[in-house]
Amino acid sequence: MRVLHLVKTAQGAAWARRQMAVLVQMGIDVVVALPGGTRTPGAVPYRRAGVTVVDADLDWTLEAPWNLPHALATCRALVADVRPDLVHSHFVSTTLTARLALGRRHPLPRLFQVAGPLHLEHLPTRRLDLATAGPRDAWIATCDWTRERYARSGVPASRLFRANYGIDLAPFGAAAGAGAFRRASGVGATTPLVGLVAWMYRPRRWLGQRTGIKGHEDFLAACRRVTRMRPGTVAVVVGAARPGAADYEARLRALAAGCDAIRFVGARDDVAAVYRDLDVAVHPSLSENHGGAVESLASCCPTVATCVGGLPEIVRHGDTGWLVPPRAPDQLASAIQQALADPVEAQRRARVGQTLVRARFDVTRTAAEVAAVYAQVLGEAPSAAAAAAAVG
Repeated sequence: MRVLHLVKTAQGAAWARRQMAVLVQMGIDVVVALPGGTRTPGAVPYRRAGVTVVDADLDWTLEAPWNLPHALATCRALVADVRPDLVHSHFVSTTLTARLALGRRHPLPRLFQVAGPLHLEHLPTRRLDLATAGPRDAWIATCDWTRERYARSGVPASRLFRANYGIDLAPFGAAAGAGAFRRASGVGATTPLVGLVAWMYRPRRWLGQRTGIKGHEDFLAACRRVTRMRPGTVAVVVGAARPGAADYEARLRALAAGCDAIRFVGARDDVAAVYRDLDVAVHPSLSENHGGAVESLASCCPTVATCVGGLPEIVRHGDTGWLVPPRAPDQLASAIQQALADPVEAQRRARVGQTLVRARFDVTRTAAEVAAVYAQVLGEAPSAAAAAAAVG
């Protein structure tokens, strides 16, 4: 079986890359269309995992529609060259490119694994997704919210599947290296430490966004309150600006100006080490699948999140963490303070969350679930390895 995977960036999308690596181990011939191809450093981990990398930029946006004709031509040539049994897309833009390039009636099966629910929350983009799909298109929802939204929109159960994006659990369960992030950030071992780990995405004005989707503004406002009421607390913003978002990062830094307790520490490639050292991880997203909450809970880090998208499926208020409404920095600050004030209860919830995440998000299991979807879409029996992992 040869599967062509479509991603729009060589920077990030580690969740898709991890899945592809396990699919290769299961004997599936995986080809990924990557902007820049083998010339980009982002291709290295794909190639190490045994994924074939081809150069193809299939991304475009409603803000830059003039890129669409080139993307369509590139996609048609790519499919003709690779000759896959199935196309598996991980982004809205690459999904639309494949559908428009090949046409609604093309016999090649196409799967859209929906990484986030943002486009489903807006009627025009939701309609665009549904209207461009043909009889050979199907969806893999990666949270229950997304699956239910598609079902309510009329997508039949025969074309709607469910599988999480998984993580490699090993680094998040290790205790070794505790304290490394604090030392690198100049934070003492006993200093209360709160953190947000996320890319910085500039607001999409065409969607009516005025603030970033990861809730950085709310985090900064909440942490100003927390550090005033609990002197000595330090808050860290971990992550870099996405391409084109340097001005947005500058605005965030300006919001934090004057509060020495809030620090921007940049991107880190050791996220597990970061979560090991945080007293509270905060995920104040405005739209989300499961997001970074999977990693913070896998690390047994007390977690506060907003009740949007798939986050409440794993951050269960009073059970595995704290949930607050989005765009509510006062309530966010209150939840952070509760977690800091009662570390015993915070750890109890984190341990329950860790058990939940380890049972559901091991990438070997989630990739096997995807392989089983492939078999169903292609009318084949799933391999023994896929069947065993998917149910075990």
